[in-house]
Amino acid sequence: MPYELYYWDSIQGRGEFVRLTLEEAGADYIDVCRGPASKGQGISAMMAIMGGRSDADIPFAPPFLKDGDLIIPHVANILMYLGPTLGLAPKEEAQRHVLNGLQLTITDLVAEVHDTHHPIATSKYYEDQKEEAKARAAEFIGNRIPKYLGYFERVLQQNPQGPAHIFGGGLTYVDLSLFQVYEGLRYAFPRATAHFPDRYPHLSALHAAVMKRPNIARYLRSDRRIPFNENGIFRRYPELDRDMA
Repeated sequence: MPYELYYWDSIQGRGEFVRLTLEEAGADYIDVCRGPASKGQGISAMMAIMGGRSDADIPFAPPFLKDGDLIIPHVANILMYLGPTLGLAPKEEAQRHVLNGLQLTITDLVAEVHDTHHPIATSKYYEDQKEEAKARAAEFIGNRIPKYLGYFERVLQQNPQGPAHIFGGGLTYVDLSLFQVYEGLRYAFPRATAHFPDRYPHLSALHAAVMKRPNIARYLRSDRRIPFNENGIFRRYPELDRDMA
């Protein structure tokens, strides 16, 4: 039975971290909201689960994953569930918790990326908070990007099994998530990220290596990979971009 991924049909967003893991593993899955209503799919199928009035385990928001009758919400939670089965996480439970900690740090980073264009309220349009967004983006570029990416660069450098992967000696779902973060930041802030290869050489090498993986390369060329756009988390507003000091 294929996994069922529920996420918005027109953006990469948080769902993309799950898509990349499923694609790398060659897992059988359905991107439900991009499917036809005639097959019980589409946005309405997702909203029906979220708006359910009888089940106790309804998710608050997408993405969430269905595996049979089990519903797993939240990106880090989904990836922690999928990782061992798909061969993208260590077998030892203690090590899986360490890996999950890295993914949760990425969750924090993604939330701060979102707040660069919606610093006041998600219910308001970007155009209603542009001045506040400029201040938030400047702080994010000047202080938060170096703090987060400097941390991941250091973790890569200090990996006892070498800097090719963020944890251990093989690919994990966190490597794939770091690829997506790197891609998204380059899209949203091309000026700020222009010198990433010099500043974060190990992270840049990881990004390049993931991009060349056969399953990922096929996915990136396919129509399953939704292009970045200004409705997702990583948005390109030139007025928010600036050179990194």
